[in-house]
Amino acid sequence: MIANLAGVLFDGIACGALLFLVSVGLSVTLGLMNFVNLAHGAFAMLGGYVCVVSMTQLGVPFLAALPVAFVVTAVAGVALERTLYRRLYGASHLDQVLFSIGLVFMAIAAATWLWGPNQQPVQLPGFLQGQVNFAGVDLGIYRLFLIAVVVVITVALQWLIEATRFGAQLRASVDNAQASAGLGIHVDRIFALTFALGSGLAGLGGALGIDVLGLDPGFPLKTMVYFLLVVAVGGAGSLRGPLVAALVLGVFDVAGKYYLPEVGAFVIYALMIVLLVAFPAGLFGARR
Repeated sequence: MIANLAGVLFDGIACGALLFLVSVGLSVTLGLMNFVNLAHGAFAMLGGYVCVVSMTQLGVPFLAALPVAFVVTAVAGVALERTLYRRLYGASHLDQVLFSIGLVFMAIAAATWLWGPNQQPVQLPGFLQGQVNFAGVDLGIYRLFLIAVVVVITVALQWLIEATRFGAQLRASVDNAQASAGLGIHVDRIFALTFALGSGLAGLGGALGIDVLGLDPGFPLKTMVYFLLVVAVGGAGSLRGPLVAALVLGVFDVAGKYYLPEVGAFVIYALMIVLLVAFPAGLFGARR
């Protein structure tokens, strides 16, 4: 009983870590740039397909394909930000939602045309397969790898936003873009780099999540609910809030499907309602 509980807790933490990685880019763009980008899942899907194509057609090893997925998705994010997204920074949230939803359906159609409607397989390297036994509990090696990656990325993002010149310029640009430009800050460049970072992290999450979440053209719609839950419950604009929210939702999602399979995913929706009633601004609220 205790071993089963520990295993469910571990799988939930690993699932939550992956949710955080996919969602943190949206938290950055929504909380710091005040842009509702519901096409965030499309960037995650792009990263997944870049990873699959790199491995299956170019022969790139899995670990080397991960930075490729990040870079390609970040470049795509910059291209779209420069050509499309920047035109809607001052628009209403409704316009932003309608625009990004349109991009989602375009991305789904493009992925279906290019790669077909089927799930895309990925072959993990041998050293990431299998399990290790710790204190009588079998822990998946790949899930341990996911948790380690998220820890490193979280620390790096916290340092980037809170302790660097770029982070200070980003916060200043969000608070008052006109004054920041007057002080010599390249606001457009800062926003483009921030959007690239958020898109690249989504792509990296999509690549890492192929083995756990699967990958098909419907990926952006299937994951949309999850990353919106993470950002809404955790509070946009922070790192700590979405991280805690993703871990809590991941644990409850896995536990609900394991112990109450007849209820399924309803558990996390019930949890979301409870948390939002208790914390209307999110667990840690928005930070600027």
